Amino acid sequence: MAIPLLSYAPNSQNQRVAAFEVGGDEKPVVFSTENTLSYTEMTNLIEAAYRQIFFHAFKWDREVNLESQLRNGQITVRDFIRGLLLSKTFKNSFYDKNSNYRFIEHCIQRVFGRDVYSEREKIAWSIVVATKGIQGLVDQLLNSDEYLENFGYDTVPYQRRRNLPSREAGEVPFNIKSPRYDAYHRAILGFPQIIWQNAVRTYKTQERTSKAGDPSLYLGMARSIAPQGNPTPRVSAMNIDMNKVPYRK
Repeated sequence: MAIPLLSYAPNSQNQRVAAFEVGGDEKPVVFSTENTLSYTEMTNLIEAAYRQIFFHAFKWDREVNLESQLRNGQITVRDFIRGLLLSKTFKNSFYDKNSNYRFIEHCIQRVFGRDVYSEREKIAWSIVVATKGIQGLVDQLLNSDEYLENFGYDTVPYQRRRNLPSREAGEVPFNIKSPRYDAYHRAILGFPQIIWQNAVRTYKTQERTSKAGDPSLYLGMARSIAPQGNPTPRVSAMNIDMNKVPYRK
């Protein structure tokens, strides 16, 4: 018998507040396949999906088969997101390097486009991971009413209502305030690391730069000469000729 999802109460976050949306530079770009897309537009959509789930995808991390199926219309954007969440890259980068609570936080941010409501929500979805595994968690997230109402089958998830009108600064992006590794694994990997350069580079302003004819330019040459003075002759008293010494008669 499957354990039902533990109930949790949502709190008032920005994405839950109804407001009149006004288009502008601060409004996030929504990538969707509802309209016929060109090759370039489809490429931008795929890159947006990688940024949302992985933050950055190297050549090794790319799912070439899923990209081909999405371009040919064989799968939806929702299926493409599901494939990225079940990929080896996502499992190795987020599930293996974090606790279940931390992993749930990453999944909620990337799939629902919001922060977790409370610790109770973390516990609720952690039970799903423990009982159904990663695949069961991903399926339940993508089949939830919250995901389907906000993104549906054709829209790439994004951080909802990060920027609000009449505010100087919006919410911090998920990839900045939620590092991929938690503090425990960052300590094991030795982060943060301080890297010192072998050569220390200095900068001199134009006023402090030596010009032609400046004596300081010849200081190195003068030191390289290493001049030696004439030694003082030493005369012994035993070698003095007394007949040549002047004296009074």
